[in-house]
Amino acid sequence: MFDFLDSGQYDLLGAFWVTVQLTLYSAVGSLIWGTLLAGMRVSPVPLMRAFSTAYINLVRNTPLTVIIVGCSLGLGQTLQFKLGGEDFKSTGFRLAVLGLIAYTGTFVCESLRSGINTVPVGQAEAARAMGLSFIQVLTLVVLPQAFRSVVAPLANVLIALTKNTTVASAIGVAEASALMKTMIENESDALFAVFAVFAFGFIVLTLPTGLILGWVSKRVAVKR
Repeated sequence: MFDFLDSGQYDLLGAFWVTVQLTLYSAVGSLIWGTLLAGMRVSPVPLMRAFSTAYINLVRNTPLTVIIVGCSLGLGQTLQFKLGGEDFKSTGFRLAVLGLIAYTGTFVCESLRSGINTVPVGQAEAARAMGLSFIQVLTLVVLPQAFRSVVAPLANVLIALTKNTTVASAIGVAEASALMKTMIENESDALFAVFAVFAFGFIVLTLPTGLILGWVSKRVAVKR
């Protein structure tokens, strides 16, 4: 049933490696972008709050496929943004990462905002009374505690991001789901085996993430 794995015709490990790269780059970018959005959501500047709220409501409710394809057609083909890519393959990978960051950053922001709401207001007021600016209060007092309280929700976002990388195949990125489609077309007599292999591959990627970050969440939880 699994003879197709021994044929050497399919680069299964290479496809999952692309998935891992998409996840890692997008996770780092989403964490940075989501943190900036969260800072704007609680900013005292009305314009920044309005921008962050509008962006989150718009992007979070837009299908990820539309965002990924929009990055490829709008930025890649229409505006000719290459993002440092030397060919179609590398440019498509970078545009997919950009789309995943734009989308996943909204969920990171909302997770962080819920963590910010758990920080006692008195701590921020005490920090401001000491003469700290908003940025200093946010980075030195609020965010460190907020991150500690939202490790578990961020783990769920990371797991969802790992599965969402499959959408990148819509613009030709050769990740795991793109290879799965090819194998389904060529191995019609072993469909169950193909599905089983890729399901197992994604379980290997996501299950340890949930277990490790769940343990970290318990270790760093803020005791109140």
